Amino acid sequence: MADIRTTEVEDLLKVLAALDDPDAVFALLEDLFTVREIRETSQRLMVARLLSAGRSYAAIEAETGASATTIARVSKCLSYGTGGYERALKILAEEG
Repeated sequence: MADIRTTEVEDLLKVLAALDDPDAVFALLEDLFTVREIRETSQRLMVARLLSAGRSYAAIEAETGASATTIARVSKCLSYGTGGYERALKILAEEG
């Protein structure tokens, strides 16, 4: 697999890290992604939240409309990924 941390990706990371206003982040997401991509990405975060809460695949599929493949992919990332979902869920828990 090619290295994904290209100069372009590093630039995107710098921009995302610098934005501290949710409306500014949303404006960037709207410019970068389609509505479908934003919804699918947001759905994955909800799937991660529900998996972390111990919900079953069937319950998550019914609640979110996510496919079993998406749920399995998120589950794999939670178990063997780089910790991105865990950090995101921690942020959401701290704000809740």
